[in-house]
Amino acid sequence: MKILPYSFDDDLIGQVTKNREACMRVYSPEETKVVLGYGSKPDVELKIEAIGKDGLKIYRRRGGGCAVVLDPGNVIVTVVLPSSGFGKINEYFETISYWLIDGLKNSGVDGSYSEGICDLVIDDRKIGGACMQRKRDYVYYSASLLVNPDIGLMEKYLMHPPREPGYRKHRTHRDFVVTLKEISGVKDIEIFSGKLKSNLVLEFLSEATSRL
Repeated sequence: MKILPYSFDDDLIGQVTKNREACMRVYSPEETKVVLGYGSKPDVELKIEAIGKDGLKIYRRRGGGCAVVLDPGNVIVTVVLPSSGFGKINEYFETISYWLIDGLKNSGVDGSYSEGICDLVIDDRKIGGACMQRKRDYVYYSASLLVNPDIGLMEKYLMHPPREPGYRKHRTHRDFVVTLKEISGVKDIEIFSGKLKSNLVLEFLSEATSRL
């Protein structure tokens, strides 16, 4: 089983480490893929036979957390911020989560809030999850929003996670997550992505995180 590095955002990290200016990208995956967390164990978190049978690629991301399935129905929000030193991971998570929640609200998605360490939730059901990598000179944050993904692929390719936030209460993938199409009526993923990108003001986030 070959595991590839999740290198799709490496160019942003390169820009930030060189220019010391925050960068952001909002995009949807071009194809369906399985992504492991930095410390994920494939034999524990993945249904490897089903993934192999369907010929999906498996990647390992920079940040932590458990394995996820990404398909073109997801919207990925990636932010890389210049920083110095280490620590304050919870503060960064909180600040960026509130910034993203505000952007969702301004894009027509009301009622979202942060739960667990890095989940975004509406009415006790997960609409997105995030990971972070904290290095001496940058902070990398990437969130996947469930706009209109195929939830059945989670059941098909992922085991029940070995770790879960308390609010999940052992629910299956299908019972635990909900799409923005279902809960907020988001109809067109491209229009939503464009609107969200315009409402995520990177200057505000940069100013807020510079005080951490």
